[in-house]
Amino acid sequence: MSTLQQRTVGDHAYLTLHYRLATEDGKDIVTTFNDNPATLQVGSGQLAPFLEACLLGLAEGAHEEFTLAPEKAFGARNPDLIQRVSRTTLDENSSRDEAYAIGDLVEFAAPGGGRFAGILRKLDDDGAVFDFNHPLAGQSLKFEVKIIGVL
Repeated sequence: MSTLQQRTVGDHAYLTLHYRLATEDGKDIVTTFNDNPATLQVGSGQLAPFLEACLLGLAEGAHEEFTLAPEKAFGARNPDLIQRVSRTTLDENSSRDEAYAIGDLVEFAAPGGGRFAGILRKLDDDGAVFDFNHPLAGQSLKFEVKIIGVL
């Protein structure tokens, strides 16, 4: 009788899995459990590195749930990332008919040609206050995973 060796998740492994990322109180942020499983390669950037770290060493068939403190997830909130933006800068990054509401996610041109985004927290005639922290910064998260296959 032969014994099959169980495959485990390692660096650069190809995986088929179900996963769920949720807030600490259980509200889904993203889940594949209600649909088709995901297929990805570890280390390719398809999942955040802190989520991939949870997968390493798990065997095919494993079904695990991890609780991630803010420092192990998207980090603590940084008060330095709450910034006032002048009306001129806001206008330069908007179309003429743009109407913003508190809570909107607004993209800005970065000096190097990229883009970055902030959540509008306050708006007045002189400008606006934006929070450039990741929306999940400062939150503990739950990460549930079921490994279906490892190649």
